[in-house]
Amino acid sequence: MTCHPSTPKHDLPSSTEPLIILLWTWPRGSRFPLNQCPPEVDSTGCFFTVNRTMYPLAQAVVIHHRDVSQSINELPPMPRPVNQYWIWFNIEPPTHLKNLTIMDNVINLTMSYRTDSDIFTPYGWLEKHNGSENFTVPRKTKLVAWVASNWNSKMKRIAYYEQLKNYIQIDVYGKNHASLPRDEQHYKTLSEYKFYLAFENYNHEDYITEKLWRNSFFSGSVPVVMGPPRKNYERFIVPDSFIHVDDFSSPQELASYLMSLDKDDQKYHQYFNWRSKYSVPKPRRSWVTQYCKVCGAIKVAPPYRTFPSIAEWFK
Repeated sequence: MTCHPSTPKHDLPSSTEPLIILLWTWPRGSRFPLNQCPPEVDSTGCFFTVNRTMYPLAQAVVIHHRDVSQSINELPPMPRPVNQYWIWFNIEPPTHLKNLTIMDNVINLTMSYRTDSDIFTPYGWLEKHNGSENFTVPRKTKLVAWVASNWNSKMKRIAYYEQLKNYIQIDVYGKNHASLPRDEQHYKTLSEYKFYLAFENYNHEDYITEKLWRNSFFSGSVPVVMGPPRKNYERFIVPDSFIHVDDFSSPQELASYLMSLDKDDQKYHQYFNWRSKYSVPKPRRSWVTQYCKVCGAIKVAPPYRTFPSIAEWFK
């Protein structure tokens, strides 16, 4: 990641004036309460708004890439106020992004699922507890589940599934497959399975989505993952909490291993040992938490700099 140093660090308002953070668009059109940050996120002294008339006063403008990528004309107007950070926000993998060049030399801070972002906004995380939380493995009546709505036969995960299903029963939910209940019933249904195929659409660094965090971990199923390498997963989760397809020479070998675990309760339950130290937060509307992180970030933002190329960094 290369950045051009420039003028001295932005002057922030006095402690009696709020830091104004402007959301240039509602992300994907999703609306949520502003200025109601969770207690674990520092939001003191900040005011969040979507009112573009406050643009000249804003210390930070959060630009959600997907909502402005159609044209450079969708970006905030130039020249910008001299005391303002532009923050590039994105949760999509590089394969899905368009027109990244419109961000050249205008972005000051990055905000994404990548750990080397200025503002790290992962899809999920583990929380350590003192051992007082008891986790009971949900009652299992079925073997393998998968939720897949993006069904492109050219994807690696689809090709892998087409082979795997020849050796083990897999119940598929999603578009053109079985329907899955919403809300709590969604997780209850998946909790009945011993294994969940947390297959990512694409293989990119740190791109580990709700497929792992919600559909598998929160539901209480053991994830069988496909995505970045095992070492990348182990930066975020316990090594013996998941099964990686790369650890097997073929789908048939993976299927044989899953079926052996199905017959060995003691070995299967070892995949839940990490629960004695860690828990997975209950899924909630993540937009609020992600945007609220901007407040603390701009208080300690580095000296003013711009990214010559977001595309070069985010690849």
